[in-house]
Amino acid sequence: AVVSTQSTGDANVDVSTKLKYVYEAITLTRQKLEGKVPLIGFSGAPYTLMGYMIEGGGSKTMSKAKKWLYTQPEASHKLLKLLTKVIIAYLIEQVAAGAQLLQVFESSAEHLGPALFEKYSLPYLEEIAAGVKQGITERGLGDVPLIVFAKGAYHSISKLSYAGYNVVGLDWTVDPNIARDFCHIAVQGNLDPCALYSPKEDLIEKTTEMVRQFGVRNYIANLGHGIYPDMDPESVRTFVDTVHSVSEEIMKKGDPYSQLYT
Repeated sequence: AVVSTQSTGDANVDVSTKLKYVYEAITLTRQKLEGKVPLIGFSGAPYTLMGYMIEGGGSKTMSKAKKWLYTQPEASHKLLKLLTKVIIAYLIEQVAAGAQLLQVFESSAEHLGPALFEKYSLPYLEEIAAGVKQGITERGLGDVPLIVFAKGAYHSISKLSYAGYNVVGLDWTVDPNIARDFCHIAVQGNLDPCALYSPKEDLIEKTTEMVRQFGVRNYIANLGHGIYPDMDPESVRTFVDTVHSVSEEIMKKGDPYSQLYT
């Protein structure tokens, strides 16, 4: 896929060539998994990538990137549109390489209030969902579920559930009951990643509570953000094992939310 862009001059970004190593890694990983678990592809969302470009790296405030939104709205939209086109092409190529699900991370949404989020993030997230679905259909790649994760965008959970994705990812600050009330599709999340530092029994208790609050219908159990490098693998194992055991218990007894979230 070739995406036309313009910065200091005209250029063509061929993501299938420039990022060939990514697709080769996806194909190799898919082969090594041997169907044991699905392989998830991903990309940062437009505003998050824009933030890294303008800030030159991570930032606690994203003030430089937000300054663009307030002082250069036209340039901001131009950059976001460019990034959106590249992201769509990038994700389609990931599916062609073997990705079975896709997740779009708007990790910097927490720096945007409702108004800025709806103006500079949500429209591009919607465009990505529509563009990826159209692209994979045109290439005969089948039906690939899409997950959107907008960290800190608790104010727009309902709008995200109508953005064209199959699942809304939730960070650890979102109350499961509120999420279920405002999200009409499947949800993913949302244990605080730092809970994995807890003693085993406490971790089991927190994970059990999370699964019971969400129920098992239209739900993917996960952390509420990324896992940290110093996490003990045994804690991760405890988390996963607890999710499985509690889910099985709920399904045997009958999920009380089964009529609400089907």
